[in-house]
Amino acid sequence: MAENNKKTYWPHMILGFLFIGISLGYWTVKSASSLPVQESNQYMLKYQMADMHINEIQKREIAFDKLYNIEIVNVETVVMTDNVNSNRPQPNAVKLSQGLNDFTYKVVTKDGTTVSDANVTFLLTQPHSRTQDQLFAEVPYMGETYFIKGVNITKPGRYTLQLRAVVGDTIGYTETAAYLKP
Repeated sequence: MAENNKKTYWPHMILGFLFIGISLGYWTVKSASSLPVQESNQYMLKYQMADMHINEIQKREIAFDKLYNIEIVNVETVVMTDNVNSNRPQPNAVKLSQGLNDFTYKVVTKDGTTVSDANVTFLLTQPHSRTQDQLFAEVPYMGETYFIKGVNITKPGRYTLQLRAVVGDTIGYTETAAYLKP
């Protein structure tokens, strides 16, 4: 009769582990769905379009780089200190100012001749967010430069200045790091 008085707790343990597993699964799904997912805008395209046409994009970019250069001119830079944990040096970032900013770019041939008939598009974006993107679809050509006027920046932080120049069948891209101090 002593054996009938023994209680086994393994059914309760199984139910407890099942409850913990379901609770942790629910918590994982809830916390993962609350984080925003930002799409990449490399090559100034949606990720899906860039992925589908990457071979054509790279071929046209290589053809552009053989013939032309894109330069940003008349900008002040912020001296960036190199990361001691990385072997990759950081280029100096363009210094931005609170409020309206203007940017000037030159598209030149390899021999230094200015290209006046390029179709230029400018995008101001942040590295991990697309919420404050500013796209200037048709940048005007003014006196040997392409001039972007009135880019309003209100939030301090890191930015990326992206420019795409289309000349004939070639496309050139440039990305320049920029920074607005708080």
